[in-house]
Formats: sequence, C-alpha cells, structure tokens
Amino acid sequence: MTYRMPAEWAPHDWVWIGFPGDANEWPATLADAQRQIAAFADAVHAGGRGEQVRLVAADDTNAAIARSLVGDGVIVQTERHGDIWLRDTAPICVHDGTHRALVDFGFNGWGGKYVMAGDEDIGARLAAQADLPVTSAPWIFEGGAVDTDGTGLFVTTEQCLLNPNRNPDLDKGKIETLLAGSLGLSDMLWLGDGLLNDHTDGHVDNLARFVAPGVLALPVATDADDPNAAVYADARARAKAHGVDVCDMPSPGCVKADGEIIPASYMNFYIGNAAVVVPLYGRANDQAALDALRPFFPGRDIVGLRSDAILAGGGSFHCSSQQMPSA
Repeated sequence: MTYRMPAEWAPHDWVWIGFPGDANEWPATLADAQRQIAAFADAVHAGGRGEQVRLVAADDTNAAIARSLVGDGVIVQTERHGDIWLRDTAPICVHDGTHRALVDFGFNGWGGKYVMAGDEDIGARLAAQADLPVTSAPWIFEGGAVDTDGTGLFVTTEQCLLNPNRNPDLDKGKIETLLAGSLGLSDMLWLGDGLLNDHTDGHVDNLARFVAPGVLALPVATDADDPNAAVYADARARAKAHGVDVCDMPSPGCVKADGEIIPASYMNFYIGNAAVVVPLYGRANDQAALDALRPFFPGRDIVGLRSDAILAGGGSFHCSSQQMPSA
C-alpha cells in the first residue's frame, strides 16, 4: 500500500495548535490573538465531541495564559517555537490505510523572511512525542503550500513552490517526484499566484481548498475593488482545465489594516471531527461563507469565529494547526 496524506475531513486523533506569545509579532493585538486562538481550540474540541486539542505554547508564562482562556479538556503543552504557524513547521502524517508515519520537512522561515528560534526543529520535537516512524525530508516545504482530497490529488501555487527562496534547484517535475515519495502525490493541480501581500509567498490554503474528492472551493470576487479578483479568476480557469469541479466561495473583499491590504480569506478554515471552523472578519460575506461550506460537511458544526487579530500576525486558523489523522 502507498503511504498518502489523507484529506483533512478524515478522522483525527488530535490536532496541534500554536498559541501566540510573541509581542513583536502582535504588537497591538497579542491579547486578542490569544483569545481568538483559544476560541478556535475550544471550537475544535467541541466539549469532547471533537478531536483532542494540544495547544502549544512557547514557554511556561504563555502556557499559563492559554490555560486561563480555554475550556476543560483542551491540553496545553509547552514546547519552544518562534511562531505559531504549525501548519508549516509541524510534521505531516501519512498512512497506508493501516499504519501511520510522519514526514518532517526542512524549514527556512518562509524563504528567509521570518527566521525565528525554535521553528527550525519544532517539527522534530513534536514528531518525537507521537511515537511513530519519522522520515526527515531535507528539502524546504511548508504544509500550507498544498491541500489534498485524499486520493493523491494535490493543489498548490507556482508562486510558493517554485519560489527560488525555497528550493532554487527544483522544478515542477522534481517537486512532484519528491511529493510523490513523501506525501503520496499522484496528480498535482498547479495554480498561479496566491493572495496579495501573503507573507508566505502565496500558500494555497489561503486561496483554494478541497471540500470533497475532486471538488475545489475557490473564492469569487463580489466587489469591484477586490484586490484578488484576477487571482481568483486565474485559479478557477486552471482548476477547470485540470478537470476539477469548482465550488464557489465568497470573498471578504478588500480588507485593510493600518491602510495596507491584508490577505483576509475565508479559505483558511480548519476541518475538525466535530466542527469546521471558519475565520471571519466582520464583513458582509461572513454568513455567506458559512452557508457555502455547510452542504459539504453534514454532521459537522459550521462555526464562524473572528480571526482578524490572528491575521495581524500573518495567518489564521488553518495556518496555526496541524492534525494527526486516525490510524
């Protein structure tokens, strides 16, 4: 059997979620970001109906803050890290239907832009806690750069995976070969650019997400000033040309902070055992985003939570989490 990364809607044993603690990353919104991450952790745990939640704080001081904010049942652990985006630094689980294993990739601070102590080996340290076989993949790769429907079909962006600040010697063919061996890729849908001003160089989990086998959710620009209208249109054309079914999602439109356009997106949702948790921004399309996802996840709560303070640090719910699929 081939080891393969499962779709996110497959059952989970637990999820790691990073807890904010660095005031330099959230100079004006740290306390709000901590509350929003805590609310995310509680929603995923869902009073015990969801998976186990392991909220990862960087030190004992922030672990104490985390414990004061989350409900009973959420596990708070202390593990040194620089930033909370465990989607990109934690190990990724693959399985063959019976056995599980972890893959720990190289990490260089999103192309050298945000190099923070602890991020370089947090993946190995979390993997050691899981008591599973671990493969170290020495090339640079971040989990938020891809999404999969569990069949071997993956989606990514050229802006990120072909960026010379990651792996300048790798072309599409070599990257696909490496992902085939590490995550079980058999078919790659290459989109173009990610969202404007995305610090990650266009991670696909802020642009396009699988919601069912062969079904890709993509935003539609609803306002004339949407800064990503051309990005959405190009992604849609590429997905349809690849033979993938496209599900329309609304866009939050043009969202600014301190006068700068920020990469606000409803696509950075997390699919848990009991709930799909969607980032909201107090925009007109917030409810429409929840309604668009509801038909794909019967039996799961569709929970919308504010994520604007988290986004001030560069990401949202999906970026901060990495799940452990069940065996």
